[in-house]
Amino acid sequence: MQSSCGSDILNKRTNVRYAGGYMKITEEMSIYEKLEILSDAAKYDVACTSSGVDRKGDGKGLGNTIAAGICHSFSADGRCISLLKVLFTNECIFDCKYCLNRSSNDVPRASFTPDEVCTLTMEFYRRNYIEGLFLSSGILHNPTYTMELLYQTLYKLRKEHNFQGYIHVKAIPGAPQELIDKTGLLADRMSINLELPTSDSLKKLAPHKSRRTILKPMRQIQSRMIENKNELMVYQHAPRFVPAGQSTQMIIGATPENDFQIISVAESLYQKFQLKRVFYSAFVHVNEDINLPALPDGPPLLREHRLYQADWLLRFYGFQASELLSEERPNFNVFLDPKCNWALGHLENFPVEINKAPYMMLLRVPGIGNKSARRIVQARRFGNLRFEDLKKMGVVLKRALYFITCSGRMMYPVKIEENYITRNLLSVKERLPLDIQGYQQISLFDDQQFTTADNVRLEVLDGQAQIGGVS
Repeated sequence: MQSSCGSDILNKRTNVRYAGGYMKITEEMSIYEKLEILSDAAKYDVACTSSGVDRKGDGKGLGNTIAAGICHSFSADGRCISLLKVLFTNECIFDCKYCLNRSSNDVPRASFTPDEVCTLTMEFYRRNYIEGLFLSSGILHNPTYTMELLYQTLYKLRKEHNFQGYIHVKAIPGAPQELIDKTGLLADRMSINLELPTSDSLKKLAPHKSRRTILKPMRQIQSRMIENKNELMVYQHAPRFVPAGQSTQMIIGATPENDFQIISVAESLYQKFQLKRVFYSAFVHVNEDINLPALPDGPPLLREHRLYQADWLLRFYGFQASELLSEERPNFNVFLDPKCNWALGHLENFPVEINKAPYMMLLRVPGIGNKSARRIVQARRFGNLRFEDLKKMGVVLKRALYFITCSGRMMYPVKIEENYITRNLLSVKERLPLDIQGYQQISLFDDQQFTTADNVRLEVLDGQAQIGGVS
């Protein structure tokens, strides 16, 4: 098979057995050359999370995952750097207009073998570079063929190399349910990218894909997870199916949907498919196409950040999409986080008395997160709380002071008036976790040194605290 760059050089091949025949995979490049291409090709997929599962291992293999997660370090642009994050192949039969790896692009192509992915994972783990694997792929030949390769890779890792660490794998829409089921018994998390928020946008930018083929395996994974939970209630030692759940990703800014549409789609996915996470990926202009926006100011990173904040409110703070936005107000405020923006639009609910307010109402106060709200509820059983007590509990008083009272008194004499509070909140300036002017994707081959203070956002996923998130 010729490479996509038009090379006439015959590739060396290896045969991998699977039910129905043999698969041929190129081996012309060195494994390092493939890694450089396929790790770089994976950087636009942000649906990568490393927590939410308890895989203790049996003491005989390598790798271990605890419930709090294996690593919570993120680069300045929000991409996870704790896992070996690669594509199995960047060959693809699809021609999605937004994708660097689309079939019509003249880019270097490479494909791993299952053994090569196993070698990289084990060697990187032994050197303490990684704690797990995030494996996605382009579509090589057809979905079934590609899904079989991913299954073979996970099977070898688990059964032959005895790797018991975290594995997140992408399920391929269109692959047989039997293959997805077998792979799900080997993976900790599976994800299927929704790609774009609406069917119309998908038809426009990814005509080879359809909402139906994407949602069908999502439903299959959800149903199999429910069945597996029932099995585990009867047989405690039954194999676990995708114990860390499933997630998805939407590209933001490539199509004209507003924030209200996007967050409503996310809310629907959480309700109907019980997803663990919906990830939002700011559109990066990597292809020239008349159907793609120009984005002279670069990727919409601030918009991505606001969507993540709103998503946090949906999952952990009891908000609904219709409360945060509406058809009349379809986009988030670029100057204020969604929680502050909601509070300013509902000043009739404030001030809130800290010593009496229900837990769910405390969560709606700017500056109070779920951890500090729990501390307030527990501590006020033993006496009335003061503002100095709230500060020790982690309440961000520079935001909360406009919306709360302690024993009927406010911290300072302030006016409960929208313009007044807005001016004061803006003067404080929100600290954003992203350098909006300096967008940069990270690579395994970067020599750049990142520092915690300037370039790393720490996030404890799936129910834990988030620095730079919502409070």
